Amino acid sequence: MGRIAEEYGTLVFNDHTMQELLPSETYKALSKTIKQGKPLDPDVANIVAHAMKEWAVAHGATHYTHWFQPLSGITSEKHDAFVSPQGDGRAIMTFSGKALIQGEPDASSFPSGGVRATFEARGYTTWDPTSYAFIKDEVLCIPTAFCSYTGEALDKKTPLLRSMEAISQQACKVLALFGQDVLRVTTTVGAEQEYFLIRESDYEQRQDLVLTGRTLFGAPPCKGQELEEHYFGAIRPTVNEFMKELDEALWKLGVPAKTKHNEVAPCQHELAPTYAISNVAIDHNLLTMELMRTIASHHGLVCLQHEKPFEGINGSGKHNNWSIATDTENLLDPGKTPASNLRFLVFLAAVIEAVDDYQDLLRITVASAGNDHRLGANEAPPAVISIFLGDELERVINAIIAGEEDQTVEKVYMDLGVKVLPNFERDNTDRNRTSPFAFTGNKFEFRMPGSQINLADANTILNTIVAKSLKNFHTAVKDADDFEKATFDWVRTTLTEHARIIFNGDGYTDEWVEEAERRGLLNLKSTVDAAPHMLDPKNIALFKEFGVLDEVENRSRYEVKLDTYSKLINIEGQTMSHMTKRKIAPAVNAFAEQVADTVNAKKQANPELRPTADLKLLDKLNDGANEISDAVDVLDGALAKAQGMTDALAKARSYHDDVLSAMERLRAACDQMETIVSTKAWPLPTYNKILFYC
Repeated sequence: MGRIAEEYGTLVFNDHTMQELLPSETYKALSKTIKQGKPLDPDVANIVAHAMKEWAVAHGATHYTHWFQPLSGITSEKHDAFVSPQGDGRAIMTFSGKALIQGEPDASSFPSGGVRATFEARGYTTWDPTSYAFIKDEVLCIPTAFCSYTGEALDKKTPLLRSMEAISQQACKVLALFGQDVLRVTTTVGAEQEYFLIRESDYEQRQDLVLTGRTLFGAPPCKGQELEEHYFGAIRPTVNEFMKELDEALWKLGVPAKTKHNEVAPCQHELAPTYAISNVAIDHNLLTMELMRTIASHHGLVCLQHEKPFEGINGSGKHNNWSIATDTENLLDPGKTPASNLRFLVFLAAVIEAVDDYQDLLRITVASAGNDHRLGANEAPPAVISIFLGDELERVINAIIAGEEDQTVEKVYMDLGVKVLPNFERDNTDRNRTSPFAFTGNKFEFRMPGSQINLADANTILNTIVAKSLKNFHTAVKDADDFEKATFDWVRTTLTEHARIIFNGDGYTDEWVEEAERRGLLNLKSTVDAAPHMLDPKNIALFKEFGVLDEVENRSRYEVKLDTYSKLINIEGQTMSHMTKRKIAPAVNAFAEQVADTVNAKKQANPELRPTADLKLLDKLNDGANEISDAVDVLDGALAKAQGMTDALAKARSYHDDVLSAMERLRAACDQMETIVSTKAWPLPTYNKILFYC
């Protein structure tokens, strides 16, 4: 066995480790909790805690932490030592079942959307035994949920786990109608993570990157991505060393990192793991993002995970490959004859109905200040939700809707006309990069999430809305005399009513946006447009029906989303104003002074000279300096106006309409000056320098 295989998962308290270290009865009891969702016996927790501590200490751990996901979207941790001082001056290492199950972080210091007041500090973390504990930086990290003193979920994980229960229950009921006795159905996720790597020395000179994660200024580079040579190109040595270290660190933590490559934009890359159960996959993705940032510094690099760090250059997404399965089979696998695979058609129709009925909720899950810059651009789907199914499934669905018999198409084998190249079978679907929600063989790829978001929101919604559609199906056919006929009728009716959401064409075109409007599909272009739909009665009712979010929890997330949006734009606006006044405007004026000195020197040397080029440049610099001065005043005024507002939606709208508009004007003025001020005099590393390091 190779070194990597031997080291894989060595820092994870996984099933293999538990089998080795836990008593047989304890292991069986914990396995039922993990695999079947059975309640955990507190006595089991004490035995597990002791074994977990012994294992962690043997691997060099000195502390433990409850690792959780507050509404900020990132991960949080508070470290407690295993050390327990004794009366004789010595110390022992202890860890109890209670400490494993429950922790108490300060709930008032995290975003809560009004659920917790500042003086109401108590909150609780509680162990998620379905996601394995792991060791990071000599700390035992225990994945946990996070709730308030009064029981409201204050995190991303709790609603996700609730939604997984909801879809499992409904899917099991549906499978029972098909004669399958299944204890549990799980949803799985494969999270493709895009990111940029730039030199640390350039990053440190860009206050906008340091404070906001994106460049607020920057003229287009002389060369961008138009030659299309970076995508899947040879990975440069420095980046390759980073990727190798990242892979090995992830493998030790049981993260199944599989694919790595250069992405479309200069300095942009991607890492894709194999799929895992939803909550585990999301834990893995958050851990991956953290390690990317940490390991980059080992190589003189900085990892940028903002959705749009460079204007005019492809931004970064996080494709969410979602499926639903039993222990033995994928329920979204169409099989060889999808037209006659009635169970597959039920689950397919349920997804189609769910996405159409709850377009707004799916759009909300990917709405953020960063992703607003990316959606609709040439590297990302539009803000309009639609489903791509591919030619074969579209043909099947059209035949069902029309009441016609589907004509089975023979397998297509690719022959490239070269004898030494083997023929191979063509997939039953193409890949549509412009589709927000694309069927890719046995799963759906949700392409709208931004690179820095927590995927828990998207998967919570996917699980819940599909649970609703599966419940609709179960209610419609459970008492039918002819199950197959009733099932087919439901499939046909559902597909007919929701066919508008299916679109297999180019989602980037203006024609599609116009067509989507004719179909009645939503086009929620910004976070401010999307967020209010969280409070729509149908959405509140959906969450309540499946116990995923109560009304207080839902409203808290609405408040947090708007508050976060406003704060991020405020930080960007203030950073832009500061950089303009302290760096860019002085640089423009200083360069203008140099040009003026040159004009004067030439005239002094020869009064007959006409320094036309210098005077033209001086005029441009003077006009630019005036425009920058006016634009920064407008920005400061827009910021003051927005900062003075108290209503969350009105405030966010002001940041969107007024502040962003003022920022665009100021950026245009400054970027224009970047193109004429000398490289030596310009105070910031430019795109030409940042994006094309060796």
